[in-house]
Amino acid sequence: MAALQEVQQNDLQIAQAYVHEVYETIQARNPGEHEFHQAVKEIFESLVPVFAKHPKYMTNGILERISEPERIITFRVPWVDDHGKVRVNRGFRVQFSSAIGPYKGGIRFHPSVNASIIKFLGFEQIFKNALTGQPIGGGKGGSDFDPKGKSDGEIMRFTQSFMTELCKYIGPDTDVPAGDIGVGAREIGYMFGQYKRIRGGYEAGVLTGKGVGYGGSLARTEATGYGVVYFVEEMLKGTGESLKGRTVVVSGSGNVSIYAMEKALHMGASVVACSDSNGYIYDKNGIHLETVKRLKEVERARISDYVKLHPHAEYREGCRGIWTIPCDIALPCATQNEIDAASASILVENGVKAIGEGANMPSTLEAIEAFQKNGVLFGPAKAANAGGVSVSALEMAQNSMRLAWSFEEVDAKLQEIMARIYQNSMKAAEEYGHPGNLVVGANIAGFIKVADAMLVQGVV
Repeated sequence: MAALQEVQQNDLQIAQAYVHEVYETIQARNPGEHEFHQAVKEIFESLVPVFAKHPKYMTNGILERISEPERIITFRVPWVDDHGKVRVNRGFRVQFSSAIGPYKGGIRFHPSVNASIIKFLGFEQIFKNALTGQPIGGGKGGSDFDPKGKSDGEIMRFTQSFMTELCKYIGPDTDVPAGDIGVGAREIGYMFGQYKRIRGGYEAGVLTGKGVGYGGSLARTEATGYGVVYFVEEMLKGTGESLKGRTVVVSGSGNVSIYAMEKALHMGASVVACSDSNGYIYDKNGIHLETVKRLKEVERARISDYVKLHPHAEYREGCRGIWTIPCDIALPCATQNEIDAASASILVENGVKAIGEGANMPSTLEAIEAFQKNGVLFGPAKAANAGGVSVSALEMAQNSMRLAWSFEEVDAKLQEIMARIYQNSMKAAEEYGHPGNLVVGANIAGFIKVADAMLVQGVV
């Protein structure tokens, strides 16, 4: 027994050294790309027991290959504003991995977008997409264009210019983008129209998140938000609990946040706070979701306007303060690194029971460690927010078959997928010595699926 343990310990040390060496190489080759480094580190640390048990992945350089994008495209996006002035932004598309299917991942329009952020999002997307069980690879794209305050005409002209270049690199069997922050139904519509105009054909499967009237899927709008809540419910079920009667705080007030709130309310929870980039509202009586929907989806107003209609509610400047509100369930659905160690500590002190990440990497590594140390159920983004891309894959399937499924059919498939992601992540965590750790479990389950496909395809 002692000899066996010694061999196992030696295997772990070899695996740790390998992972450390590859990570150092990535840091050196990608200087200053802090978000990408953070995403890589979080995943790499989970994979040590996999390499110890299966050295074939080390021998075949899977880690080195999977962490280097297959292709990075950067391009100029010139456009004309409403005053006739020519503006220029930068566009990106990172095609990270096509081992299990065409590249799949959203497009983000936000002034913070740069190569590091797009690479971190694309890298995460590889494993998230693998977890869904759908045949889709990992990619991501975007631009440092800020849609806030722009007219519909400006949005259209920018988006058409963006697609004029992007269309050279995408297609239903090559790369299928979708929406993300700053890219909703309006922007997808403009992109699809420009793609169709340039390519001269009707390739419905080239984009997902389309309007239902031209090849979109019912339940796609709701999918990411609903999926987060379904995943949290699975976590709670594992402890004999449920969302019913729980107090929920949701950051953000965009698509993911709105439909996470909607599903949480349907499941009997009370949602008391949400936010936007300026500040947050707290309504101790429960958020009036229809007001939030009207403000954000119709009027494109700020969340501060909520208190004009519901004067008993409170509005406070600054986003991070939302995590000081006591709650049972926290759903960070805004952006990366919005929960740091200090915010995590406050949430823990206030008795939070579960975290479901609706945004991509919204918790820092230190925050995740604090949650796990204190026994908080933690649903990592690549598992918990995989509902959106899952239904995007279902949209691709409907486009291929020239069929349209009902809302109920798609929603039922979404619930099955989220439950399967939870179960597979828990199983992988148990098998590799980290029972109950969904961060480790999700990383391992996603990695093994992609790594095995890479092995059988040879060195490509």
